[in-house]
Amino acid sequence: MKYGESFFDIAYLIIAIGTGIYLCAKANGKLQKLMGAAALVLSCGDAFHLVPRVLNYFVDKDFTSALGIGKLVTSVTMTVFYVLMYYIFLTNYDVSENKSITISVWYLLVIRILRCLSRQNQWLSDNSPLLWGIIRNISFVILGAIIVYLYFKSRNDDKCFKNVWLYITLSFLFYIPVVVGAEAVPILGMLMLPKTICYLLILFTFLKKKKEA
Repeated sequence: MKYGESFFDIAYLIIAIGTGIYLCAKANGKLQKLMGAAALVLSCGDAFHLVPRVLNYFVDKDFTSALGIGKLVTSVTMTVFYVLMYYIFLTNYDVSENKSITISVWYLLVIRILRCLSRQNQWLSDNSPLLWGIIRNISFVILGAIIVYLYFKSRNDDKCFKNVWLYITLSFLFYIPVVVGAEAVPILGMLMLPKTICYLLILFTFLKKKKEA
């Protein structure tokens, strides 16, 4: 399993970071810059967790602290990714900004980051408390629900972005069981693989949009 998972993680990082660099380097307009930034934030953040995870399989060393810090960084960058998805929505669909939604998005980002930075998460421990795993993800799930709603509502207005709402929904459906039950049932951690595939599908959507431009 370690070889298959490691190959998948490395391939994902190469594809995702490469996509972000490509989109940023070839960006022509605000939308493409936002898509490139989102791809880089997502992939570089994931690298903080996935690189130590891969090394942990093959290097005889204690990576507990590195994995914990990686989870913290990834938790923050995933949230920033969805904030960027909000602005991608506004730009792509050329809709007027709803101040209430914008304030909610930024409020949820701040709350999520503050909760992630709390000592109670015990990131550097092998046994991060389940309760705080749930607490820090409440605002994240609410933010995700807002983004899903926006993309679902406009799914028929852009053929290229038609399924983005579905990719995001599935990513959360795969992610939530890991947060809630992976400590008790480690095999649930494998759900992070299809979750990652959902992220790749979003990045491929970015590339498709770039191609259409």
